[in-house]
Amino acid sequence: MSIELELAAPLAPFTVGVSPEVAPAPARSYDHVVLPGDFPDPTITKIGDTYWASATSAEWGAVFPLFTSKNLLDWELVGHVFPDKLPDWAGSNFWAPEFYQENGRTYVYYTARQKGGVLCVGVASADRPEGPYHDHGPLIGQEAGSIDGFAMPDENGDLYLIWKEDGNSCHQDTPIWAQRLNPERTALIGEATELFENDARWEGPLVEGSALVRHDGWFYMFYAGNSCCGKSCNYATGVARSRKLLGPWEKYEQNPILDRNTTWKCPGHGTVTEMDGRWFLLHHAYLADSHEFVGRQGLLSEFTWNAQGWPEFVNRSPQAAPLTNVAALNVADEFEGDELGLEWQWPIISPKPTTTVRDGQLRLAAGSSRLGTLLARRTHVATYKAATTLDFASLPADTFAGLAAVGDPYNALALMAGNGQVQIWHVKSGKQQCLAQAFIEPCDTITLRLEVWGGQRYRFAYSTDGATWQPLPTESFTLNGTYLPPWDRGVRVALVAQGTEGTAATFNNFIIRNQR
Repeated sequence: MSIELELAAPLAPFTVGVSPEVAPAPARSYDHVVLPGDFPDPTITKIGDTYWASATSAEWGAVFPLFTSKNLLDWELVGHVFPDKLPDWAGSNFWAPEFYQENGRTYVYYTARQKGGVLCVGVASADRPEGPYHDHGPLIGQEAGSIDGFAMPDENGDLYLIWKEDGNSCHQDTPIWAQRLNPERTALIGEATELFENDARWEGPLVEGSALVRHDGWFYMFYAGNSCCGKSCNYATGVARSRKLLGPWEKYEQNPILDRNTTWKCPGHGTVTEMDGRWFLLHHAYLADSHEFVGRQGLLSEFTWNAQGWPEFVNRSPQAAPLTNVAALNVADEFEGDELGLEWQWPIISPKPTTTVRDGQLRLAAGSSRLGTLLARRTHVATYKAATTLDFASLPADTFAGLAAVGDPYNALALMAGNGQVQIWHVKSGKQQCLAQAFIEPCDTITLRLEVWGGQRYRFAYSTDGATWQPLPTESFTLNGTYLPPWDRGVRVALVAQGTEGTAATFNNFIIRNQR
């Protein structure tokens, strides 16, 4: 069954070059949204002739996406650091991965919360940047927590781990520490040295997200300060420098060097890279129009070095334009082939969902806990339509399947079908209630649709022919979804299957059509 949600053609790929008949073009702009959607704390490195990027996964699997690019602008998702199974020691808060390449081996230093314990910096390594990665466990986990690990050689070539002590979690200051790594790069040795802490007004309760680069005999540390996330965020980016890795460090008197403007809010937590003599920071920021509903998006911002040797961004703010052709980010998954695409996600509090992809259908094993089994995709804008067609006749008794806007498994708005009905489920802080329901005549398939405006207003409808829509009536025309996004994540759209063990739901497609 086809669904009448038209999809625009994708954008043409970026091209470089000029015709011999015309004058050389102006220098190409690299200020772009390069990781649209919820990709906080992005990192970047160059290995050979390829740039690699990753980002925070938080509470969604697969953990730590791996992207590649040849030109910094066009990125392809090629895998994950932890594609199926989490490290044995870690249970949540998978934040801030950072690459380090040495002697043909790739290391990823990352943050995660020890099961039943504190936030730690861990490390995994692989013979190839695409993996597979072997986890080596936690390196440091202070009483207040340790996050945002970054590996950097000092002026003598000795490799150090730089990290933040997470003092703001207990109303304390947030020192940035450095400590030497062992030759295997999998444990700390020697004594830790404090580099600096939050002591400037703009930094507020914290400094974090350190990323270092060496330039003209100086170590430069790009770092973030103040509140990272949510509606009231005031994050910004500063820089400090030192002749020696262990200091003394001097903060730039013109900090912050990257701050909000009318288009982008709370830019910070990025990593530096270079191409053809030009310098860039890959960092995150909220688009002011969609803000927390989409999440922190990955931006590339170019900077130059001033006469005093400090980095400068134009207008001290991100110059990336908002995406104009949001239809290029539409999703139309017809479940071709024999496996799901890498873009699908699931909550890490549950095992990876059991799925089968065959003959243009996705069979999703149901779950009985919370909302059920979830398979989700990131959203890219705050106004969109989403739809799915599922095999209604094959649903077992007391098994429900459908489509949901999901902040996390405890907060969702869902349109579910089962037991001869369609229902709207409202899940808030883990408490679930049915807001509306309608009985339907027996049919082979049913199409479910959700519409959202500005990330806040939701409306649901269903169809048994893919063309004629029946809205589910509620007390108001739309439902309020402002409660959905967690403090640190954007909203996803998910396929849902809830039922007893051994049951499953079959989906024929999944569509998201973005609107401005």
